[in-house]
Amino acid sequence: MSDTASLKALISETATYREILQQPDVWREAAQTIRKSRAALDAFLAPSLARENLRIVLTGAGTSAFIGQIAAPSLGSRLSRRVEAVATTDLVSHPEAHLPQDVPTLLVSFARSGDSPESKAATDLADQLLGEVRHLIITCNADGALNRAHEPREDSFVLLMPERSNDTGFAMTSSFTSMLLAVLLALGGDDESAVDALAAAAEALLEQQDSIARLAATVPQRVVFLGGGPLTGLARESALKMLELTAGQVVAYHDSSLGFRHGPKAVLDAHSLAVVYESAGSYSRAYDDDIVQELRASVGQDRVLTVSAGRADARVTAESHWTLPGLAEVNDDALHAVAFVVFAQFFALCCSAALQLTPDNPFPNGDVNRVVKGVIIHSLNNAASPVAALDGRR
Repeated sequence: MSDTASLKALISETATYREILQQPDVWREAAQTIRKSRAALDAFLAPSLARENLRIVLTGAGTSAFIGQIAAPSLGSRLSRRVEAVATTDLVSHPEAHLPQDVPTLLVSFARSGDSPESKAATDLADQLLGEVRHLIITCNADGALNRAHEPREDSFVLLMPERSNDTGFAMTSSFTSMLLAVLLALGGDDESAVDALAAAAEALLEQQDSIARLAATVPQRVVFLGGGPLTGLARESALKMLELTAGQVVAYHDSSLGFRHGPKAVLDAHSLAVVYESAGSYSRAYDDDIVQELRASVGQDRVLTVSAGRADARVTAESHWTLPGLAEVNDDALHAVAFVVFAQFFALCCSAALQLTPDNPFPNGDVNRVVKGVIIHSLNNAASPVAALDGRR
């Protein structure tokens, strides 16, 4: 399908389209939730943050795990504490490897639904293995098992995201960005001007829907997403969105800007498209710029796109440079990721429609499900005996 108008008509009827477009408003709501909870949240966090040997673990499954990968470098720098991202899928399968020391721990759990078996199992294992652990739960579903389990607990604090962030589409969009923004504000401090800037930048980007649709109309066979530091996690999430929404018909890969040369560059061919997220700091951005120039020399100017932060007076530009206005003043790659990912979400959605798939359900035969199936949680004390065989949403 190459008709941009027809493509947009197809996506406009989907929940995924609605959930991508609503994000700026959802971010404003999420920020308001943090502001209203600030006194109680600070009182809950204070005993943990006062511990110099505190370990903060950011955890979730799939897209929710990538929130931690984006946020951890930024929060570690801001808090001067040990902040690590560990997926629940790793924590549950190898708990003693990821919880090797009995040190004071703040476990921050991200979950769209809170019904994934790994979500609650991760918190249960932390309770079992650690002498001092507190839980910050960030979820989008008030009815989820994770919320129900932790809401009554004195050693837990639940930040419930706006109701409409609980995406009904197959791919996580509003849920991902709202939870990412929430943890950055909750642990890094309120920044109303940053939230306003992110929302305005995303709105400006979404005004360029036709340009993104035209870019997707020819559907690249392979897409590579690159970024450094926190933006490496964003590259990973962007690649997953492309894989999910195109049902794997577009091969998507991710790497760091500096690491891509060390073998993974072999994935590129004449039918590939590369998207490079540019870092805010001039030192780190120099490495992004180097790989951009190298790739453009090898695969062509129009096959390498950049997404970067611009000044307040900048305009979103199409073609090979996408500059989001008003973000240069924010100067935090993890916060930039909240707005940058909207480009990848909408691009993947348009590629899905161009392939004549159903974005809200790209796998009608059930090969991959929005509701994760077949997860068995085994007892740590008796690994031969499963204690739960449950289906759960990410």
